[in-house]
Amino acid sequence: MAKQLSQWGIRTRAVRAGTSRSHEGEHSESIFATSSFVCDSAAQAAARFSGEEPGNLYSRFTNPSVRMFEERLASMEGGECCVGTSSGMAAINAVMMGLLKSGDHVVCSRNVFGSTILLFKNILARFGVESSFVTLTDTDAWQAAITPKTRLLFLESPGNPLTEIADIAALAAIAHKHDALLVVDNCFCTPVLQRPLELGADIIVHSATKYLDGQGRGLGGAVVGPKNLVADDIYRYTRTTGPTMSPFNAWIFLHGLETLSVRMRGHCENAMAIAQWLHQHPAVAKVNYPGLDTHPQHELAKRQQSGFGGIVSFEVKGGQEAAWQVIDNTQFISITANLGDVKSTITHPATTTHGRLTEEDRQLAGITRSLVRVSAGLEDIDDLKCDLDRGLGKLV
Repeated sequence: MAKQLSQWGIRTRAVRAGTSRSHEGEHSESIFATSSFVCDSAAQAAARFSGEEPGNLYSRFTNPSVRMFEERLASMEGGECCVGTSSGMAAINAVMMGLLKSGDHVVCSRNVFGSTILLFKNILARFGVESSFVTLTDTDAWQAAITPKTRLLFLESPGNPLTEIADIAALAAIAHKHDALLVVDNCFCTPVLQRPLELGADIIVHSATKYLDGQGRGLGGAVVGPKNLVADDIYRYTRTTGPTMSPFNAWIFLHGLETLSVRMRGHCENAMAIAQWLHQHPAVAKVNYPGLDTHPQHELAKRQQSGFGGIVSFEVKGGQEAAWQVIDNTQFISITANLGDVKSTITHPATTTHGRLTEEDRQLAGITRSLVRVSAGLEDIDDLKCDLDRGLGKLV
């Protein structure tokens, strides 16, 4: 019996969904590297600009390469609609600027990417949007932080960089009880490991720069959700202001999605092995990885995710000096704040990804000077352990 798109498995969707061939009949999807599109007549141009007739006009808001990526990711996430953006932060900003107004209130988890906190505190605040920050795993704190002006709740799960897990279904229930939206950054898990919309979330945001690409080749972001929010309010904002995904990057991400399921299995396997090894290392004080049964939300992660992800963070004995020594003694693990690459990366969150936060905010988020974050790539696991031990071994 023939299956409809909605019945396809996620690996089939990752390869086939959103494909749109031109009259040339290409097998691999094309890059439509053009700034604008030609109409047959002035009347057609007018109809397309007014929205009476569908069709391509200008690549700031209509481009076939971007549309194929959007349709494929929306299908994988189980969403009705997707809007591609120029970066992950552009995706978050598009959600906020598209849905919020002066006087609105946002509740956000403390353990999010540092730039996300700065967006709320330093930029949206200038436009009259207030924010409260709570512990990701404390559902009572989320409930207590909601006010009559709360419009949405925002979180990353797993959190960055401590890998805490939020109970998405519980937070969705809290949000909806107060007529608010739940927005989930699904960057760490991707739709392969976690489907937030199925758990009750309203909107998903992605940094396509990370796992969706998987090889560190381009910047991009995406917003996935229902048409009445994404295709209307958020799309109107991106169309007008222009935080647009480039056709070339969309083509990169489109093909990155084809191997996402295979890569995520490899990332999870290596991350688990690294976490187990670090847990036994005498120079390591603490390991944060949802796959370990010592992780506070291990059971929740097992229920909510189909894998534990590729991010491991750990605290070394000896503070920042020891953490930097571990990082500096690696020979091939890349010292960079990016993540989700086939190449393993390592960084010191307190002075990089969360370095612009105040010391108080870092302490509230649990980001110590001794913390190191590793994004497990796809290298041989024995080589990764050896590279990390070049510095760790000197601390013993």
